[in-house]
Amino acid sequence: MLESVSDRVPVPNSGERKENRITQPVSVWPRIKDHRHKGAPVPEAVNPAMAPPQHDPRRPYKRPAISDQQRRRDSALHTQSARRADAQARARSLANSLLSPQPPPSSPAASDQPPPSPDARDERGHDPTVADVASATAKLRGPDQRRWFARQIMLPEWMVDAPPHLARDWHVSARPAGKRCMVVSSNGITISRLRNGTILHRFPSALPNGSKRGLSGPASSYSILDCIFHEPDETYYIVDMICWRGYSLYDCTAEFRFFWVNSKLMETSAGDPPSTYHRYRFSAVPMYESTLDGLQAAYSGSTPYVKDGLLFYNKHAHYQAGITPLTLVWKDNICSQYLLDTDSEGQVPTEQHVVLELQEDGKLVTSDDPPIAFGSLDNEFIQKSNLRPGNLLRFSVRDESVKLVDGKMEIGELQLAGKLNRSRTFADSLSKVLFQYAARHAPLRIEDLVASVQSNSMEIESTDVEMQG
Repeated sequence: MLESVSDRVPVPNSGERKENRITQPVSVWPRIKDHRHKGAPVPEAVNPAMAPPQHDPRRPYKRPAISDQQRRRDSALHTQSARRADAQARARSLANSLLSPQPPPSSPAASDQPPPSPDARDERGHDPTVADVASATAKLRGPDQRRWFARQIMLPEWMVDAPPHLARDWHVSARPAGKRCMVVSSNGITISRLRNGTILHRFPSALPNGSKRGLSGPASSYSILDCIFHEPDETYYIVDMICWRGYSLYDCTAEFRFFWVNSKLMETSAGDPPSTYHRYRFSAVPMYESTLDGLQAAYSGSTPYVKDGLLFYNKHAHYQAGITPLTLVWKDNICSQYLLDTDSEGQVPTEQHVVLELQEDGKLVTSDDPPIAFGSLDNEFIQKSNLRPGNLLRFSVRDESVKLVDGKMEIGELQLAGKLNRSRTFADSLSKVLFQYAARHAPLRIEDLVASVQSNSMEIESTDVEMQG
């Protein structure tokens, strides 16, 4: 819920911040069905006005870039190999934290330090127990506890530019609508936690060591899945795998992780209907190559769940906690019920809204690392409005105050619209702000993605012809 703020004040900008010809415009598949949910109405066809502009078929198709997202993708791929920490220790730390009891309620005297790694041995050389980690995790309270858990999950950037080599280097899937969570099974119990650390379910499952029945191997071995809980059919849809039977997949490529999701899930009965020792069903989200056929299957194919856009994974990406440009989310009003953000009443506001975090120095920043500042508040107004560092504030943005310069977004004026409640963990990312702005003015359309994939295919065929020649 949004708490109203009576003062609507302008916020100044901080200043930071083989030949294959296509003889006609690229079109999407003749009939695009709306499969947000089975039984949903089916539109007759794509609006002809949405067709992409004509281009020389001999040249790669490229939509004008509006951000530096590709530079971030290149940088992320370059640096991930240099970040190869002890993946096993990271997985054990996360598993123990997920299994530990729920931390106490919010407290103003909260520590901002994360729980120590369970891989750090004590003076006697013994590994910390789950109880040890539970005690350490309990020191995190309120916003700090929610932030720590939220930082453990890999979050996609919003796709504002189609990546080059989309067909060659990326997978695509239809994203289920629901609650993003991490699921851990160990010691005969399965626990799921939401992004803010709150326990969603504690239940028996057919995952390895997920129930008292059929324990195999060390009882303390754990598996960690990145899931979306879909309430209509009470199913956990697996979008990624972090650990399986104690084997960490942090430093494995996305392509390998998806292979393991499908192969390892088949080794269990976790995909079976619910039973006494298996409260919720688990199902792997179908993953496709980002070819024309794969894109069509993800976009217009039938699914047992409500769709909420498309997820794109770079095949070479490791599992990186936090926001990463190597995982992307894209949506339109065909494959998602909610293209534009809504207000507290569930209505699309006339002006774009952004959520920013208030820092100690009054700056208003995004959730990116490093954060991007879009403005600032003076101390007098902060005190008058009883605001504190870390508060998440909602602002409206006038179209005329927005400028896109060299891939960077500048907002000349923000209008304070309200303060968010504690259920929200992070501010908007820069890519989300850009995506929402583009969705209102010049959206990245499915036709653009199709054209990009077709252009990739032409380049590959041309290269093959040259090599054969």
